[in-house]
Amino acid sequence: MGSVNVNRSVSDAFYRYKMPRIQAKVEGKGNGIKTVIVNMVEVAKAISRPATYPTKFFGCELGAQTQFDFKNERFIVNGSHDASKLQDLLDGFIRKYVLCPNCDNPETDLLVNAKKGTISQSCKACGHHGVLETNHKLNTYILKNPPCLDPAAQGRSLTEGKRGKRSKRANGDTSTNGDRSGSPDNDNNTSTTDIVVEVPKKMASKDDDDDSNWAVDVSEEAVRARLQDLTDGAKGMTISEDLEKSEKERMDIFYKLVKCRLDAGQIDNNHKELITEAERLEVKTKAPLVLAELLFDQHIAGQVKKYRPLLLRFTHEDVKAQKYLIRGIEQIIALHKDSLMTKVPGILKLFYDYDILEEKALLDWGSKVSKKNLSKDIAQEIHDKATPFLTWLKEAEEEESESDEEDDDLEIEYDDRAPLKQQKQQITQKKPLVEDNCEDGDDVDIDAI
Repeated sequence: MGSVNVNRSVSDAFYRYKMPRIQAKVEGKGNGIKTVIVNMVEVAKAISRPATYPTKFFGCELGAQTQFDFKNERFIVNGSHDASKLQDLLDGFIRKYVLCPNCDNPETDLLVNAKKGTISQSCKACGHHGVLETNHKLNTYILKNPPCLDPAAQGRSLTEGKRGKRSKRANGDTSTNGDRSGSPDNDNNTSTTDIVVEVPKKMASKDDDDDSNWAVDVSEEAVRARLQDLTDGAKGMTISEDLEKSEKERMDIFYKLVKCRLDAGQIDNNHKELITEAERLEVKTKAPLVLAELLFDQHIAGQVKKYRPLLLRFTHEDVKAQKYLIRGIEQIIALHKDSLMTKVPGILKLFYDYDILEEKALLDWGSKVSKKNLSKDIAQEIHDKATPFLTWLKEAEEEESESDEEDDDLEIEYDDRAPLKQQKQQITQKKPLVEDNCEDGDDVDIDAI
């Protein structure tokens, strides 16, 4: 399975702190289904923590019961859980209980003070020492079951089961020794086993002496309800099983969702749901291929206007998604060849006018005939029919670029002396009028004035 960095947020391949990937094996069926963490002992050694701690952490986060079989090194979480989910939950445990809050180094030890009820963390790398900041349910378990001096020693129990304590009290044994080479004796136990099972608080009976009447509901509905109660951090760390499927299978999942919404007449009210699902399945770029197949038929001219908002969510400023949309349009044209082949230029121009397809995507498509989804003859015929539109598009682009260049070459010269020159010209024009009046002044009869 290989190894990963203890702090998986560090992408350095030469990071010195490594741990094996979690290996999970699902056993049983129905209400008895459980997940065995095969290599929990090795993982625990790598992070220098008792194997019970991360296993119990998984149980707290998933709302599931945990079991520890130290003799056979079996650490079990009830229910069906894949390895990737547990690996992501382990990252949460490491951040809370392993990494130093000061230097993010995993060379830390946990120090438990049962009297004060505190858990401290000391770092061997930077010398940091302080109380754990986290307030997780696991803290209670750690306080009751402090780590042993040798965290790698997994041959003995790090905790003592409730059933064992009751048996010791019944036998008058007040010893608090946590070493268990076998199970405590009790009236109902006839074989030795090292499985340590803790009853969930909510399901524990008020009468502590009767522990045979409780069970955990592991039905699909109950598991789904418990998953809804996960913390935001655990939800963010959970990876869907769908992402482990092939791209074709993920495309089929998206296809079924779109078809279901389309058949129910809810396609116009679920744009956000569709885009979110496509992003979750990591098929957003190829999703227009599915949309074209389901949304369009021989009446594509009217349908493109109806579904324009939805298409824009997938193709806006994404040339690659636009190319997949064109491939989907080609398939629709080939399917309804008799009615749509002659309308190819108009169809492409319609998508262009609605800003669903951009010039770059159209010109790139027109430069090469692809036969990935169509026969070569039909693909070539569609390109031939689209030639007038593509030619018009190229010419329009060239004219626009030329006009932009002309605008760039045009220079406007501004002369702040121009108003002054105009004023001088006006004064010069007025001066002769004044001089003429002066010359005619000799002939003026003053008395007549």
